[in-house]
Amino acid sequence: MHIFYRIWKHPLTVAFCNIVLMMFIYTCLRVFLYFIFPQMYAGVSTHHLMEMLLGGMRFDLTAILYLSSVYLLLALLPLPEYVRNSKAYDIVERVFYFVPNGVGIIANCMDIAYLPFSDRRTTMAVFKEFAHDNNILSVIFQGMGDYWFVTLFGIFMLVIMVVGYRRHTMPIALNRPVYYGVETAFLLVATYFIVIGIRGGFGRYTRPITISNAMQYVDHPSETTLVLNTPFTIMKSLENQQYTDPKYFPEKQLETIFTPIHRPTHLSLPGEGTSIPSPNNHHQPYNVVVLILESFATEHIGFYNTDLEGGTYKGFTPCLDSILADAVTFKYSYASGRKSIDAMPSVLSSIPMLIEPYIVSPYSTNAVSSIADILNKKGYTTAFFHGAPNGSMGFQAYARSAHFQRYYGMDEFNADPNTPSGAFDGTWAIWDEEFLQYYCNKMNEFQEPFCTAVFTASSHHPFKVPKQYEGRFPKGESPLCECIAYSDYALGRFFDEAARQPWFSNTLFVITADHTSQLYHEEYLTNEGLFRVPIAFYMPGKLHPRVDTTQVVSQTDVMPSVLALTAPEEPYFAFGEDVLTQPKKHNYAVSFLYPDFQIIANNGSLLFNGKKIVSTNGDLSEEEQAHMVRFLKAYSQQYISRLMNNRMTIETDTVCKTNE
Repeated sequence: MHIFYRIWKHPLTVAFCNIVLMMFIYTCLRVFLYFIFPQMYAGVSTHHLMEMLLGGMRFDLTAILYLSSVYLLLALLPLPEYVRNSKAYDIVERVFYFVPNGVGIIANCMDIAYLPFSDRRTTMAVFKEFAHDNNILSVIFQGMGDYWFVTLFGIFMLVIMVVGYRRHTMPIALNRPVYYGVETAFLLVATYFIVIGIRGGFGRYTRPITISNAMQYVDHPSETTLVLNTPFTIMKSLENQQYTDPKYFPEKQLETIFTPIHRPTHLSLPGEGTSIPSPNNHHQPYNVVVLILESFATEHIGFYNTDLEGGTYKGFTPCLDSILADAVTFKYSYASGRKSIDAMPSVLSSIPMLIEPYIVSPYSTNAVSSIADILNKKGYTTAFFHGAPNGSMGFQAYARSAHFQRYYGMDEFNADPNTPSGAFDGTWAIWDEEFLQYYCNKMNEFQEPFCTAVFTASSHHPFKVPKQYEGRFPKGESPLCECIAYSDYALGRFFDEAARQPWFSNTLFVITADHTSQLYHEEYLTNEGLFRVPIAFYMPGKLHPRVDTTQVVSQTDVMPSVLALTAPEEPYFAFGEDVLTQPKKHNYAVSFLYPDFQIIANNGSLLFNGKKIVSTNGDLSEEEQAHMVRFLKAYSQQYISRLMNNRMTIETDTVCKTNE
């Protein structure tokens, strides 16, 4: 009984209980929101509600640990008993518990009243929005009166926090050295788990939890308001760049320069000898397979570099070289960003990386469209594959927000009795060879037509290959090269297996990379070279192979090009253009090279800082530069404005215009 009492009164136990108390309060606030505004969550089943409530606890824990960090430090410091048990120390602890957590409760309550109008949790952007309003206090007090039931519930939650708070009593320690040793050990262990809680998960390669992770638990972006909490979204948006609509052009003029709204009106029938297959109105719709290859820069690929190193360069991708020789590919092709998390929105949703990655932006819960979203409506089976732990990099969350029907990660791979054991690389993901074979086998189970995408993983730090392949592949100037060669071998095995499947001949394969990495040839160590990745469309017997030397192609052009062959009549939202059935209207690739915007043409490029040209490269006339800057202004204004106002689909654009 004495031991139980000591444990129950110990600072570590008491601090844990106080954190659990706040978790309970945040859940109550979430349930309260659900019941007072049921119209916001119409059609949500009990099962899905529980899924969102449980998912929301991840975000609650992060926010509460942030807000309680000073309190936790004070509670766990191994100080002498006369200090820890003093009234003054107790008052200090209470202040650092009640004040930050009280502010968190108030912020949540204020947002509950605001959510029906904003349809999203508040971020730091709201402080900028109201920075020059002198009547903000009167607005707040007016809101407290108008939403008196929210005010009363908030006061009730504050009372629960005060009444439920536990105060610790430091156990008597007869042996001082033992006491300090044990309490220090408790502090270190607790600190480790607090850091894990703030990051949102274990794992060396697990990215810290961010706003976009809420998409993992919802069926519609508006439901993220029930999963997230306001202190979390405010704190996370502190880490982000703040967006400001540049307003270069009035709305009507802006639409004439560039618009991401595509409404196909006519698809010309291709003539004999073109690289485009005939429209499939009378045939089974094409399957779509998108392969996003980790770190496969154009520099690594021999097919594109026949003149490199005096014509002696072989590259590290013999399997990919043979595929590209039978594909439609491009001399000028570029990634939208320089991180893995930039690739999914760019390739699958035609959303570029400008200013910061979309997935970690405060607007990552916007409604978005994608290849999967549009093809779902045409009866396709859609699925996304990534061999890392589920939830890694925010890919699972984005796949769900992009409306992929299924997700296959490490959890599904390990749960499948047909997959080999020991396929985990030990640090990052399932080896590419095993996971690509798994990917191919899973597609055999899907009803056609299907649209799938896979993101490979082995050509990544810590730059290892499976033990059985050590010494087999060539080593280049960087440790990544050997991994590229291994992943290329795995890709070759995938295509060998896929070619034996009945669906192969009716499948459009899209091959690209997420970004470049560890470049070393002078030809690629340029502003443009930093973004050069392959983009290829492979459809044996239907797409006539060629290397397009005129069009400048970006990852954002993938989605429009795929839809031109699979859903040519469907309107869609995209920042890219179809590069297969017609020449690009705007023959540029846009990227962001911090802190400047970069726009690339086939005869040069320039950097623009939002106000003026910073630098140019290549043979660009003044007239061309002016035209490029004009387009870039319209492109960036469309992106920022639509991002801030949640107008990134055909449907949300139509709703916003109707409301206007």
